[in-house]
Formats: sequence, C-alpha cells, structure tokens
Amino acid sequence: MDDRERVLAHVAALLPVVRRPLLVAVDGPDGVGKTHFADALADHLRAGGRAVARSSVDDFHHPRAHRHALGRTPEAVWTRHFDYQALRRELLEPWLAGPGASYRPAWHDVARDEHVDAPRASVPEAGVLVVDGVFAQRPEITRAWDLVVFLDAPPEVTVARMAARDGSPADPEHPDQRRYLDAQRIYAEACRPRDQADVVVDNTDLDAPRLVPAADSVAEPPPGWEVDGDDLVRTVRVPRGSLAAAAAVDRLAPPPEAAENP
Repeated sequence: MDDRERVLAHVAALLPVVRRPLLVAVDGPDGVGKTHFADALADHLRAGGRAVARSSVDDFHHPRAHRHALGRTPEAVWTRHFDYQALRRELLEPWLAGPGASYRPAWHDVARDEHVDAPRASVPEAGVLVVDGVFAQRPEITRAWDLVVFLDAPPEVTVARMAARDGSPADPEHPDQRRYLDAQRIYAEACRPRDQADVVVDNTDLDAPRLVPAADSVAEPPPGWEVDGDDLVRTVRVPRGSLAAAAAVDRLAPPPEAAENP
C-alpha cells in the first residue's frame, strides 16, 4: 500500500457504517489538490462498497457580477464568492434530512457564469457525500460535516499548481494570486480551519500525501497552557480567601487514585 492509499484508508476508516447518510468536507487553500483528493477518496469508498456522491463548493458560486461588485479583493473572495444559502438549501440540508430526500449536486457553472439546472437525485440510505471546497468550515456550513479533512501545502506549491491549471501568474505576490492567499489568511484567522479539522494532510506531493500528527496540527498551545515536555500544563490561580472556588476546581479534577489508575 503506497502513501496515498494509506491516507485514503485512514480517512475512510473514520467513517462508520451507519444507516444515515454521512457528509465529508475536503477543505484547504486554492490549488492544494482538494478535487484530486476528494475524487480519490470517493473512489476508495466506492471500492469498499459505499454509495458515494460527489459535489464541490465551486458549483455554488454567486454570479460574476455579484462576486466582483465591490472589487476583486481578498475581502470579496471571502464574503461574496459563494452562495452558501443555495449550498445549504440544494445540497447539504437534503443530505442532513436523511435517506430519500431530493438534492441537487450543483447550482452554478462558474466557467460559463450561469445557473445550472442539475437533475435532482435521491439521498441514499447509507450514502457518503464528499464535498471539496475552500472555506468549508465557515460558520454557515461547518455544522453540516461528519468529518473534515484539511489539506495543506506551502503557498509556493499551491500557487504553482494554480498557474499550471488556470494559466494564472506564478508569482505569489501578483494581485491575482495575492487576493486568494489573503482570503485564506482571513479564513484562517476567523475560523482556524487547520486546527478544527478532524484530519490534516500534508498534500505537498499529490502522489504521496502525508498525515499530519495531531500534535503537529496546532502551531501553539491555547492561551493559558504551556508545554512541559510531552505534556500541556495549565496553572489555576484563585485568591487565597476563595475557598469555595478552589473546591469547585477540585471537583472538576479526577481523584488521585483515578488519575494514577485509569
């Protein structure tokens, strides 16, 4: 089994076989390889006997006039590019409703800049919906997912892929690339998608993705915590006279014998 199959097998194993549908997001910056990975994951799941449907956040863009009405800026990419109401109404909510619900896998063709009258399909009983797309952990849609995979790669890698794919400039500082990179920065600051994902994959090499260990998926400890060897430590301080508060803190901790003999 090669690196790619090992990662796909790991992700697939996280999806239980249940009677209700499951929704999986493949998140990550532009050019990181989300479509490539999501297609491979869908094929892997089908090979294991799962009923799988594919869609993409890219199929739910707003029309170009709406996207560019306030300029071609990072803020516009972040706030105006995608029609989350349509994404929820046509795709996610039917899958969340359960087997037999009617959904549309696409709503807008971004290349032709026109509405797509996609035929409706029926949600299968134990199906898996795999959706790739940027900003997949925005507040409007993040609660829909049963599993989120975040793909990561250095900006120089993602920009080179976008340039090869779209004919866009290969310079990360060019405005046509900068707006997407800065939109991802806004997303990272607002939603911490890498930290919040269930699985983080280093997708620098498309053919040899690498699982990022959980300890490496968070750049630094949360506020108030410190690293002490292999442990994260937090000190709780209360005023000397606050005996009730100290007792309340103790009630939150396991008794010593439980901590020593889990």
